[in-house]
Amino acid sequence: MKPVVYVFAAFIFSSTALFSQGLEQQPKRLILQLKAEVSTPPPQGKYTGNEAVDRVSQQFGIKSLSKHLAGRKSGRSFYVLQFPEEANLQEAIAAYYRTGEIEYAEPDYQGTSGGVQGIKPNDQHYARQWALHNQGAFSLSPATVGADINMENAWAIEQGDSSIVVAIIDSGLKMNHPEFAGRIWANPNEIPGNGIDDDGNGYADDVSGWNFADDNNTPNDGHGHGTNVTGIIGANGDNGIGYAGVDWNCKLMVLKGLDNNNNGLYSWWASAIYYAVDHGARVINMSVGGQSFSATLQDAVNYAINADVLIVACMMNTNSSTVFYPAGFPGVMAVGATNPNDSRSNPFFWSPTSGSNYGNHISVSAPGNYIYGLNHNSNTNYNSYWGGTSQAAPHVAGLAALLLAQDPSRSAAEVRSIIEASAEDQVGSPAEDTPGWDPYFGHGRVNAFSALSLFTNAPALGENAFSFSIYPNPARHDFTIAFPAGTRHIQIFNALGQLMLVKAADGQAGTQDFQLLAPGVYYVQIARGEQAMAQKLIVRP
Repeated sequence: MKPVVYVFAAFIFSSTALFSQGLEQQPKRLILQLKAEVSTPPPQGKYTGNEAVDRVSQQFGIKSLSKHLAGRKSGRSFYVLQFPEEANLQEAIAAYYRTGEIEYAEPDYQGTSGGVQGIKPNDQHYARQWALHNQGAFSLSPATVGADINMENAWAIEQGDSSIVVAIIDSGLKMNHPEFAGRIWANPNEIPGNGIDDDGNGYADDVSGWNFADDNNTPNDGHGHGTNVTGIIGANGDNGIGYAGVDWNCKLMVLKGLDNNNNGLYSWWASAIYYAVDHGARVINMSVGGQSFSATLQDAVNYAINADVLIVACMMNTNSSTVFYPAGFPGVMAVGATNPNDSRSNPFFWSPTSGSNYGNHISVSAPGNYIYGLNHNSNTNYNSYWGGTSQAAPHVAGLAALLLAQDPSRSAAEVRSIIEASAEDQVGSPAEDTPGWDPYFGHGRVNAFSALSLFTNAPALGENAFSFSIYPNPARHDFTIAFPAGTRHIQIFNALGQLMLVKAADGQAGTQDFQLLAPGVYYVQIARGEQAMAQKLIVRP
């Protein structure tokens, strides 16, 4: 399927701050690759020997040049050019492209070592949480070093924010467990214990969520599933006891949608979705599923999607392509499960006929077998573990909460795109985890550190100065940019803030067609006078 432009979100930047975390922090060096058909004599000092290219180099005050072989078999070379600190690399790149002599020009980007000082929490049984940090030794199953979601490095970037609310529609929660101290969402508009629906939402005394299974205000867990799932998302981390959740600070909205036998009605689930959206949840975790399509449930899901709320749901565990709902609804982020060795969970430890479901609706995969967690009958028993796509989904929901804490302005679609774009591909069996998206692993097994690192080089926000428009043309699989007078050039950056393409403009208002990019997240930036504006462009498959 051809990629299509999925959503646009506008951001404005001042040119003085545009590269505060990107280009302007790098040494003033450019890399040039001349076109293959361009013939040049050996470089002379700081010049390539190509007259047009060297005029640009002289214009921008080149200090030095070095020539590097691009592999012995290619017979080609590239040039590294050093410029003075005052040189404007953006303008230099545009000028080089105008010569028509180069294949590409780009900054000589800086990197750093692969060693990141991560955060290892002091939770008593953290060593059992292979899903967060896998050292390759796990007593219950074969394990592979690094077959995890890379949480220690992720926590060095973000640990969550109490302004982000995650709703969990499940069997309830052990509300007094110390691992949830200070974390349970409270309805600020309800007076506890007076028997009155103070905020007029149809639920009296719903101070800490609602029990839709029993229609009361005590969403206690009588089964255990919900306590395990909620702990994966948000158990207090680095507190010396129990386990660490993915997000250590988000608020947890408890909505009981499964009875004490772990069964739930769609009407309960739909009502819980409406409640979550209306009371400020940004993410909804639904580790539940039924095989029957329901217009009622789809309406509720659409209500959440239209309100920019991300629903994360499990694929279910029948080791088949059977579609379960809500995972099968368009717009829901459906999650499959992996083992400690990165294989698809097939089977889970509890049944030889079980397995993580697969199909065209899967988004990503996450660890979901042998997942130790909290107990709904005890505040001190930490010896139970679960397995299922129910355990995979909350890893993704927790990551979504971290991404929103990192940047609350992100839309649900952007959060999903980041998680998918940063997932690790081809980590499982080559027969299933094939290159790119596949129906067994989706976009891959999630990687929290990669997701939280994706926009670390994004330009800083500035003041609104002017506007431009992007028009997708799905029939032609491209897009058109309409830009105002005074435009000097158009640039496209990838999600890491790296410059991908430059198009010069003559200062006149006009339009420019671009071929559609590969799926991912991009910035389309227009420089005009002393300012620049960018729009975030998400291209989905």
